[in-house]
Amino acid sequence: MRLAFCHWSEPSRCSGASPEQAPLHRLGSDQWQKAKRKAAKRARDVAAELLNLYAQRAARQGTLIESADAEYSRFAGEFPFEETEDQQEAIDSVIADMASGKPMDRIVCGDVGFGKTEVALRAAFSAVQAGYQVAVLVPTTLLAQQHFQTFADRFSDWPVQVELLSRFRNRKETAEVLERLAAGSVDIVIGTHKLLQSDVRFRKLGLVIIDEEHRFGVKHKELLKRYRADVHVLTLTATPIPRTLNMTLGRLRDLSIIATPPADRLSIRTFVGEWSDQGIREAVLREIRRGGQVYFVHNRVEHIESIAERLRELLPETEMRVAHGQMSERQLESVMLDFYHRRFAMLICTTIIESGIDVPTANTIVVNRADHLGLAQLHQLRGRVGRSHHQAYAYLLTPPKRAMTDDAQKRLEAIASLEALGSGFALATHDLEIRGAGELLGEDQSGQIQAIGFTLYNELLARAVSELEAGREPALEDPFHHGPEVETGLAVLIPEDYMPDVYMRLVQYKRIANATTRSELDDLKVEMINRFGRLAEPTENLFAVTWLKLLASSLGVDKLRASANGGSIRFGAHASVDPTALVSLVAESPERYSLEGSYGLRFRWKPAVEDEARIEGLERLLIRLGATQPAEEARVA
Repeated sequence: MRLAFCHWSEPSRCSGASPEQAPLHRLGSDQWQKAKRKAAKRARDVAAELLNLYAQRAARQGTLIESADAEYSRFAGEFPFEETEDQQEAIDSVIADMASGKPMDRIVCGDVGFGKTEVALRAAFSAVQAGYQVAVLVPTTLLAQQHFQTFADRFSDWPVQVELLSRFRNRKETAEVLERLAAGSVDIVIGTHKLLQSDVRFRKLGLVIIDEEHRFGVKHKELLKRYRADVHVLTLTATPIPRTLNMTLGRLRDLSIIATPPADRLSIRTFVGEWSDQGIREAVLREIRRGGQVYFVHNRVEHIESIAERLRELLPETEMRVAHGQMSERQLESVMLDFYHRRFAMLICTTIIESGIDVPTANTIVVNRADHLGLAQLHQLRGRVGRSHHQAYAYLLTPPKRAMTDDAQKRLEAIASLEALGSGFALATHDLEIRGAGELLGEDQSGQIQAIGFTLYNELLARAVSELEAGREPALEDPFHHGPEVETGLAVLIPEDYMPDVYMRLVQYKRIANATTRSELDDLKVEMINRFGRLAEPTENLFAVTWLKLLASSLGVDKLRASANGGSIRFGAHASVDPTALVSLVAESPERYSLEGSYGLRFRWKPAVEDEARIEGLERLLIRLGATQPAEEARVA
């Protein structure tokens, strides 16, 4: 882990580049300052563009969709399970967005089986009851078929027409659906990329639901933009892509996270290793003997039949069949339905099952050449199993480490380390670090994010947005200004022998630097004494100097220097010093105090003062200069 230091006391983790590629700057050079200035300039430009987009979004009128309470409550009551707290919050947020009069653009992030579909069903019901049509866009025909069945079953007792547009429908059936859709007699249409074709017309479209956004390419998303002008858009995903995640951080899109698993759900045990005939045989037979089924994923159609032959030789007692996207629609549908109805035990397939039908009895998955798959794909594939109360297993087969890329190794390490239920969002942040955050508003990767780290860039962007919203120009020369510079000549640190763990020391430095009141500092001091014992003298100095920084910052002081014999104070252009107190101080003791230019005060101590007295003297001086402001409430400006 590399750390980016934007200030002596505020380290933060450098995300956005690999440890080997993370930039290092020599202490004492101006490289870091140049990188910060460049990133600050870019962040200011992005912030201005963001504010323009905020304004456009706020000015747009969206479709006003309000739920009929009695009917909506009856529909919600038909949900056969109890909503988790996260799921209910996501539902309430979506319903509130649709009733706000502004176009919704919300992402619901949750693992497979955590209840995202029910959020979409509630939103669709509200839209249809308000007289609007709903389009549900999915990446695969299998997922379209599954959603069609789910929506049709859920709306079976309601006067709602649900239709399907995919390659499972012939030309005549497709033409009929399109005609009824344009006439308004179809309320909800579920489809694949066919929904993006120019011949698809809606009579009164109010809501677009996009499932698994990461499966759609750039061109598809450009076509989707035509829906975002005034139509509500709801996106469902288990692992948001980096740019989507970045856009939520930039407040361009809203985010709801469903992290609570359904009751009795177990996490999926994940293993990464090389191909082993004995290991594969044991894993498959263990599942079959307990009455379950197995997925074997090999994502190369040209090799899948040879892999199937090898597995048949390895497992002659196991009935298995092959499925992939190049099969005919009817043949593929037949194989998938036979697997669903448990007519055979092992399905050898491509990643076509990534968003496929749910098979509760399939609780073991083996993924061959997992190093060729992305993090979101691996997470989705792993989510195909573990849909019941049985323990599920995922085996990721890879070549030797020397034959894999560094990024592939990182993806596999991430997927193996995050077995806990609800880890999709955490995996998305890993993906952001591995692949790069992506520029917020453009198609290029952001060099500034790589130069200073994602955390600092996002902080800088947030500050730039706040400054522009307040009508001020963001500071470019010192964008990460963290208060005045205080030099006392004293040792100010947490010694290694007092707190041996370097990471713990960094955490404590950051907590102390982020304190904004005397009481917060006192609480931190008590906590450290309780955990580590009596404070070392340099640590006492650290707390004292941090308090001096808070006082100095509240007065608008830029720089404070002190030694045993005296020192100086340099005020900022907008200092809030009490002029009367300053004049009175110089008039009373001209031998000790003198003005230095327009913004400075010099002081002399006679006789020379010791360390503790030096800090106490500075504190009394600052409090006197800010006599109109209660010292205990001093906060960083």
